[in-house]
Amino acid sequence: MKEKSILFQPIGVVRSPYKKIEDMPIQPSGAVGIGGKLVIDPVYIEGLQDLQGFSHIYVLYYFHRVKEHQLIVTPFLDKKPHGIFATRAPKRPNPIGLSILRLVEVTKNTLTVENVDILDGTPILDIKPYVPTFDLQNNVRVGWLNALEDDVKTKRSDERFK
Repeated sequence: MKEKSILFQPIGVVRSPYKKIEDMPIQPSGAVGIGGKLVIDPVYIEGLQDLQGFSHIYVLYYFHRVKEHQLIVTPFLDKKPHGIFATRAPKRPNPIGLSILRLVEVTKNTLTVENVDILDGTPILDIKPYVPTFDLQNNVRVGWLNALEDDVKTKRSDERFK
């Protein structure tokens, strides 16, 4: 397959209490109640209209500290290697992160959010509203994570995915 270049420009930046990778939770469920801000470039302020009516948002962001990708990784919740696409590990061919955050308030170009599991200074690529009618799935399988789901609430990141 011929590779194409795709260029994205950040629409804003994450402000969170996590200044070091090893302090971060590995998913939003491990950051319940942790507050942060999404500071959006003022040129996009018009695009925030009506977002306040949603309780949760998807935030897509760039893992800006990742230097290379790996196709096989040992994720935080397991001691066994898995294919990168069967994990949420950051060392992806396209290092894009995804979190569902609780939207507390929209003030001008700043979104106050909770359940933040994202490193301070992370570039934001996009924001979308979370809509259960669209997004909630039934009969879900979680593969190798089945026995490990509860560990996500206490696990913290480390240096392995720089």
